[in-house]
Amino acid sequence: MPKSKRNRAVTLSKTKKKGKEQKESLANAIREAVEHYSSIYVFSFENMRNLKFKEFREQLKSTSRFFLGSNKVMQVALGRSVGDELRPGIRKVSKVLRGNTGLLLTNLPREEVLRLFNEFEEYDFARTGSNAAEKLELKEGPLVEFTHEMEPFLRKQGLPVRLNKGVVELVSDFVVCEEGKPLSPESARILRLLGIKMATFRLHLICRWSLEDFELYAGGEDDSDVESS
Repeated sequence: MPKSKRNRAVTLSKTKKKGKEQKESLANAIREAVEHYSSIYVFSFENMRNLKFKEFREQLKSTSRFFLGSNKVMQVALGRSVGDELRPGIRKVSKVLRGNTGLLLTNLPREEVLRLFNEFEEYDFARTGSNAAEKLELKEGPLVEFTHEMEPFLRKQGLPVRLNKGVVELVSDFVVCEEGKPLSPESARILRLLGIKMATFRLHLICRWSLEDFELYAGGEDDSDVESS
């Protein structure tokens, strides 16, 4: 009987080597890209949706390049001090790479980048653990959105329902979620069944660097703190 691939041992040294190679590859790709693009932007993101982000990247593929990865690796690639920065002032970019952030290197005009990011907004179903955008309460009575076959599943999600002449009926008011509070798995499923999209995937620009100047946008660190770095 052939051995199962699942049972094959993977040495930690190989895993560490692969991780190191990936970090080096990211750092080298960033350093190379700095040579070909005139501006660098740092952006933050909320409610990341990989497919939508991929579509946005493809839209700008001919003029720009995006990087997402370890903030520390991206900082090292750009340089974190006057002595090791790739270009004059680029260390200021490294300073704001914190949390959920990424890099955009581009040859697009500043105004075009600002427009694209300001207009970018994608709605999607909220996931378990994300905060509810608003309170949703279902009132007692028929739930015409659902067929009678779904009644057992709805009960499993905590909804107080019953069948009344083949119609799914809510026997009492039910709060699906509260504004600002994390969604439970059951709440997230109910919102999806109702077709309610509470998550908004957004990208926020934090700063822009070029050889001519450095610009810090709202939401970035204190300007004096960055400038003094």
